[in-house]
Amino acid sequence: MYQLDFKKPTAIHFIGIGGISMSGLAQILLKEGFVVSGSDSTKSPLTTELERLGANIYYGQRRQNITDDISVVVYTAAVKQDNPELDEARKRKIPTLTRAELLGQFMLNYKQAVNIAGTHGKTTTTSMVSEILLQTNLDPTISVGGILPSIGGNIRVGSSEVFVTEACEYTNSFLSFFPTMEVILNIEADHMDFFHNLDEIYESFHLFAKKLTKDGTLIINSEIKYLSKVTDGLDCNIITFGFNGDETYVASNIVYNEMGYPSYTLSKKGITLGTIQLQVPGLHNVSNSLAAASLALELNIDFLSIQKGLFQFTGTNRRFQKKGELGGITIIDDYAHHPSEITATLTAARNYPHKKIICVFQPHTYTRTKAFFDEFATALSLADTVVLADIYPARETDTLGMSSKLLEEKIKELGTNAYYFPTFDEIENFLLENCINGDLLITMGAGDVVKIGESLLGN
Repeated sequence: MYQLDFKKPTAIHFIGIGGISMSGLAQILLKEGFVVSGSDSTKSPLTTELERLGANIYYGQRRQNITDDISVVVYTAAVKQDNPELDEARKRKIPTLTRAELLGQFMLNYKQAVNIAGTHGKTTTTSMVSEILLQTNLDPTISVGGILPSIGGNIRVGSSEVFVTEACEYTNSFLSFFPTMEVILNIEADHMDFFHNLDEIYESFHLFAKKLTKDGTLIINSEIKYLSKVTDGLDCNIITFGFNGDETYVASNIVYNEMGYPSYTLSKKGITLGTIQLQVPGLHNVSNSLAAASLALELNIDFLSIQKGLFQFTGTNRRFQKKGELGGITIIDDYAHHPSEITATLTAARNYPHKKIICVFQPHTYTRTKAFFDEFATALSLADTVVLADIYPARETDTLGMSSKLLEEKIKELGTNAYYFPTFDEIENFLLENCINGDLLITMGAGDVVKIGESLLGN
């Protein structure tokens, strides 16, 4: 496999350079002195920024974009094997790397490579860790899967030997990584278009944890159901966090203020360290922040910096993000697209000021909707009213007999008001007619449902 060496910059070409992750990696390489080129279908703010930094961007993917001076070509899982640029690179015998393989190569250039994994909460926890590190003089390099206002985007290039990034289990991509520290937040069934069952998912996380050497550290949620399936046979240092009281790091005495924001007491091995106050809602964010604090403490960061960093964090884009108010109606957007995430978000919303909670949900992929059909209905029933958009297909074409109309009927069976509309315009008209002053309107899903709230607000 091609070996990336920050001390010997070369020329790298990205197929699909405009994606949030690919563009971020390209930014880091540009600032490390590499010659970067890439292609994408259309111009965007991300490609414009790369051009400003010195990248050569092609719009449209063509064979002539691949030249002999390129040392390696990087592509994402979305790129088909007959892609003209990928095919041309192979014909010219230019080495190729997947995005995950490149990210793994990055980690070999840092003394401390921190990977944050889990079915849910990766972006939020990575952002929390980032806020803590920004309170210190560690000057980290950060790659996060969302836009974090404090770093002005999804990438921060530092000067130290600390690199922090999310690690995703989908297609086993995190098995291409070389971490020195890992956080595993939770493990649940998801991505069932790739994994066949929950056992396969646990095996994937176990193999990920096994990538840690004897000097490495695994920080893991004690409430993971089959914890031993992950931790058995590991040589690394294992640190636990949770709410039971017998973990290494424990959150207790959790209370919520009038905005639904929690505070709690943080302890290490029975010794109280102090109080953590958050500015994001929900018990799930207590757990996320506890993971971030545990990691920071294992990095020997002082408690005051942890307190300040976590208090500084007010969320990332599309994670219980307040979009605005319209006639006294508060409009929130959230990326939740798995039943557990929906449950966490709607439970958190119960502590947020509201008269009624109206949830506009756009299911994401037919595979996921079919795999968790009953669970989706139960989770969405936590809202007072559910409005359903059509399923967002993403990469899928087979409907598997699934539809939002079927989900509407199931939710109604559970006793919750539910409505399905085939267009965003119809959904917006319904909301304008039925939401009143004091209501909390949440647009939810991993597709483009965010457009509904933005349209209502005139954005």
